[in-house]
Order: sequence, then structure tokens, then C-alpha cells
Amino acid sequence: MSRHDRASEEHSQPTVSQFPEDLRRFVLSERWTFAKTMPQWPHEYLVRGKVDTELFERMVMHIRIHGYEGRFYRRAITYLDEGGFVYWTMGAPLARTAVINRCRREDTFEFRAKNGTLPESTFTEASNIRGLRQAGVPRTTSVSE
Repeated sequence: MSRHDRASEEHSQPTVSQFPEDLRRFVLSERWTFAKTMPQWPHEYLVRGKVDTELFERMVMHIRIHGYEGRFYRRAITYLDEGGFVYWTMGAPLARTAVINRCRREDTFEFRAKNGTLPESTFTEASNIRGLRQAGVPRTTSVSE
């Protein structure tokens, strides 16, 4: 069994409380925005410039330190399961990370691939970037690194 398979198996169920209390309050108190430009991949996001910067950065680091490697098509992404949601960023350096995403576990690529429920239309990085620009993420911010 590969490291990835073990990590996916170990994280097959969301944990009860991985977040420290202040990050748990942060994700519960913020208003998440539904990603309207990607209805085939239901998820929500927070934009750095619209929330507390210190908590945003702590959340990003928490995902990266405590998360596991998963896939979105061919792209490797670090995910973190918590309270029925799966959280991730796009992997840009911390100072350039503009968005934290989350979705329900059953809306993840891996869950949908395993259960034969992938959407017919394919994801494109360009559509994701257009959606971020519409949400007010600055053009100088990298979202794809």
C-alpha cells in the first residue's frame, strides 16, 4: 500500500476536532462564498483580503501541516478533513495564497471518482481563475502555483 493510499484510508472519515479552538471559531464564524463559476464542483471559499489575515494564514499552515495529499484530476493537493468538510488551498507560497476552499466530503474528486459521480464537463484552471477574479481576488495574486 502506497503512502498516498494509507493517507487516504486514514482520512476516509472526517475527524471530530483537528482545528485548534480559535481556527474552529474562525471557520464557523466567517461567511463562506459559494463558488458559482464551478457548479459541477460545489465548494465554498474564503478570500484573504476579506477575513482576519493572521487567522487566514494560520488556517493555511494548519491545512498544510496536518493535511494529507490527495488528487484533483492529475493535480496533487493537500487536503484536511474536519467536521464533515474537506479544506484545501491551491499550494501557492503562504504570502501569495489568496483563497481557502472547502467542500463536503462527498463532493471531493476522490470520493466522486470512487463512486462514479464525476461531472461530465471537465475542470479548467482558466475557469477557476476567472471565478476568483470575479470574487475580488487581485490579478497579482497567484492561485495556481
